[in-house]
Amino acid sequence: MNRCLFGILSLLLLFVSVESVSAAPKQKNVIMIVVDDQGFQAGCYGNKVIKTPGIDMLAESGTRFSRAHCTTASCSASRSVILTGLYNHATGHYGHAHSYNHFSTYATVKSLPIILEEAGYRTCSIGKYHVAPEYVYQFQEYRNKGIQGNRNSVVMAANAKEFITEDDDRPFFLYYCSNDPHRGGGPDGYANFNDNPDRYPGVTPVKYKPEQIQVPAWLPDHQEVKEELAEYYQAISRLDQGVVSLINTLKETGHWEDTLVMFLSDNGPPFPGAKTNLYQPGMNLPLIVRDPTVKNQGIVTDALVTWADLTPTILDYCDVTPKKVPKLQTVVNNGKRVEGKGKPVPYTFHGRSFLEILGKEHAPEFDESYASHTFHEITMYYPMRVILSGNYKYIFNIAHELPYPFASDLYRSPTWQGVLKRGDKMYGQRTVYSYLHRPRHELYDLKVDPHESKNLAFEPEHQETLTKMQEKLKAWQEKTKDPWVLKWEYE
Repeated sequence: MNRCLFGILSLLLLFVSVESVSAAPKQKNVIMIVVDDQGFQAGCYGNKVIKTPGIDMLAESGTRFSRAHCTTASCSASRSVILTGLYNHATGHYGHAHSYNHFSTYATVKSLPIILEEAGYRTCSIGKYHVAPEYVYQFQEYRNKGIQGNRNSVVMAANAKEFITEDDDRPFFLYYCSNDPHRGGGPDGYANFNDNPDRYPGVTPVKYKPEQIQVPAWLPDHQEVKEELAEYYQAISRLDQGVVSLINTLKETGHWEDTLVMFLSDNGPPFPGAKTNLYQPGMNLPLIVRDPTVKNQGIVTDALVTWADLTPTILDYCDVTPKKVPKLQTVVNNGKRVEGKGKPVPYTFHGRSFLEILGKEHAPEFDESYASHTFHEITMYYPMRVILSGNYKYIFNIAHELPYPFASDLYRSPTWQGVLKRGDKMYGQRTVYSYLHRPRHELYDLKVDPHESKNLAFEPEHQETLTKMQEKLKAWQEKTKDPWVLKWEYE
């Protein structure tokens, strides 16, 4: 009898023990790597010259996207979308946050680091920040000591390792942002950052010769372009050394198996025709995501996703639902309008999670997306709204009567100055005139015309497609409360 009772008690204890273990929450960490102004210049994206072992290693162990897009091709504005899951026409962060530009996000917006902190995460930012105000995008820690303008990837990765290996049982969110490969100021572009091999202690310079470079079709094939691209490649190889170190840290600490890792760029390369443009070189960007729970690795997916989808995806992975927020209501009190608090409502995003399609080559449910760009610098007003649907892309150039504006660094670049000095008629696949003076409507079939050189918006046989795309775009603008939806009616 005693043995029987002992056996029953043993089973009960075993059951309780198993229940306790299975009920214990598994740690789910996140590292988001956001680089500055990089396009498909990586080995895993088919570039046979550049050396990017870290980025390539991540692609081999995760899902590489071929149709990922930023929603606005401007550093600061794009980062506001990345960290909120909302289009910046709805948050007020239309362009740069720094200096006289002074764009910022509404106080009512809840950013990713705030939501994760509320869920019990420890959060850390290393490197480029470039969003405002800080209380909306507040991280618990900023570990930027010795990172030399966010370009010393070895020190950045060492700071990250200190954060990751801290004696703290809470899951972590690390926002790791290199300032590379953003060009430097002045006409010499990258020279200030690349010339001195001892400028960044610990970093091994990887240099390229201009004659090695194959100029992409969207750029003019001239010597000064090759020289700029060679310097640009060096900056990418510099940031890549930090990616290698981050991966090694995760493997050494056992966090390779419980950490979602994302690698992406805020917008396209720092050359006219890419950055600040919603043509493909400016918005079709690298995105590599490694979910350690996904079995299929090294997969390339055709899912059409945007940076508005990143925050929802991260929260989905972390099993975190944002707390409900009071819905503000305007009420009248003694003849004065004041804001009262209504019934709490779920916090919603413009993007959606793509977690379920990681590891899948085809994702037909992700075949339509939108983009919204209004400013870069405050002097660069040129609102564009875009819909990508299937093979088609429609661009609504709202201020089309204005000449296309230049970012100050892109205008001073040797690439553009060479065009001006020679009086070139062509810039890549376009005429210089058509680059500077754009029609109100642009429609492209990206399958047959990936370089967007033939505008179909005025072709009779494409009017039905054009109308359908315009109707969808306008409906999306209304749904996301885009103030520029009014421009369909006037101007």
